Amino acid sequence: MSPETHVIDYRAAEQLLAARDPRGAVRLLDSVIAAHPENTAARLLRARAFFASAQLRAAELEFELVLEREPDNAFAHFALGRTHQRSGRDERARRHFRLAAALDPQPEYVAAAGFED
Repeated sequence: MSPETHVIDYRAAEQLLAARDPRGAVRLLDSVIAAHPENTAARLLRARAFFASAQLRAAELEFELVLEREPDNAFAHFALGRTHQRSGRDERARRHFRLAAALDPQPEYVAAAGFED
């Protein structure tokens, strides 16, 4: 596959996720990531697709990999927090929500962090 094909697959995966076909997005992203394992954007998109398809362990692993590479990625912390929350691990979730809010004080992140509590 050419690099152009991978870009097309990535963009198509974005569209599939937006159209609520996360499993289709994962299938496209698998080949992109196999060819470009260092591509953090593709991994973040695949993590979101795993989350949307309730593949929570796979989402968790992918978000953690993104955070190893980009520890200051507020969205990845927030999304990992949501993944932990959905898995019933509220303390882990709160830690990532607080990191997300500290890195980027968006109202959604601050509310999830529970600083008002």
